[in-house]
Amino acid sequence: MDQLEFLQTEFLENSIKSYIIFGSILLLGLLLKSLISSYLRKIIYKLVGDKSNADGKSEFDQLLKKPLNYFLLIIILFFSFNSLSFPESWNLVSSDEVGIKMILDKGVSLLIILTVFWTLLRVVDYVGVRLKYRAEKTESKVDDQLIPFAIEIGKVLVVIFGVLIILSNIFDVNVAALAAGLGVGGVAVALASKESLENLLGSFTIFFDKPFQVGDVITVGAITGVVEKVGFRSTRVRTFDKSVVTVPNKNLVNAELDNLGLRPVRRVKFNIGLLYNTSVDQIKNIVNDIQKLLDEHPDTTQEGKVRFLEFGDSSLNIMILYFTNGPDWEVMINTQQEINFKIIEIVKKHGSDFAFPTRSIYFENNLKS
Repeated sequence: MDQLEFLQTEFLENSIKSYIIFGSILLLGLLLKSLISSYLRKIIYKLVGDKSNADGKSEFDQLLKKPLNYFLLIIILFFSFNSLSFPESWNLVSSDEVGIKMILDKGVSLLIILTVFWTLLRVVDYVGVRLKYRAEKTESKVDDQLIPFAIEIGKVLVVIFGVLIILSNIFDVNVAALAAGLGVGGVAVALASKESLENLLGSFTIFFDKPFQVGDVITVGAITGVVEKVGFRSTRVRTFDKSVVTVPNKNLVNAELDNLGLRPVRRVKFNIGLLYNTSVDQIKNIVNDIQKLLDEHPDTTQEGKVRFLEFGDSSLNIMILYFTNGPDWEVMINTQQEINFKIIEIVKKHGSDFAFPTRSIYFENNLKS
């Protein structure tokens, strides 16, 4: 009986029994938090998981572990502190009025909502990883471009829905009235975000018109590189210098864009200059051998042209034009290097050499002796 009376002893107007309940809920919740988190992840994985991917479960756990743990921690703290009450001697106003109680109630609700939508964003991320994994197994590049775009749309929708929930439940905003107000002020918002809207429309134009796809090599303005990602506002291009250039989508739509990935071949054209003391027979032999080289090379088409075209200021100029098979840049530069080495050998073999800028000066003596 004395023990029961001891439990009714109050400290800060809360009984010892209330503090024991508080401690028990807190301790039990912290002990079971990992187990409950694991169970919740299993349930969610059954809904959105990919059973065909053996590594998917661990990847899913890594994405959801942190937000779910925070969510459960907030719930545990809420229920444990709910067993205690504020001392009436503090004369705190109710949670319906602005004060400590309202701040705590709204704060806890806000944290719960944030962790829930944080978890939803991570679920969207995982769905995106799944779809990208499947897209890598297909030959089409359309899904490689569509999936990141769809994931961004999904995230934007989750964020918008989360903001509306917070405004409605935390700040008691009338969402319907807010939507009507945005409708009235839509013109002003559109004018203020004109450039953002142009980039957004540009992304839809790129997606539907398909001037390029992820993985294509493009040239826009002074930028040449491989398309890595098409987003809402911009497109990422990886240049051959390995830097990433972010190009606004409206620029891609409005500017002249060369999709090098759609070229069936790549053209190489340059001139070589021979010494002026090279004979006609030497020039003919050099031209014929280079022409044969281009025709027989496995990585060139049969459309190569080698011609002695002009008399330069200090050299006899031979034009060399050929096309490499396919649009691949690596194939082109490797082929060009091989052909250049062979051209040097051909020129040397026929007893000629490459000219460099020279100038001869002749003095005429008209003086009579």
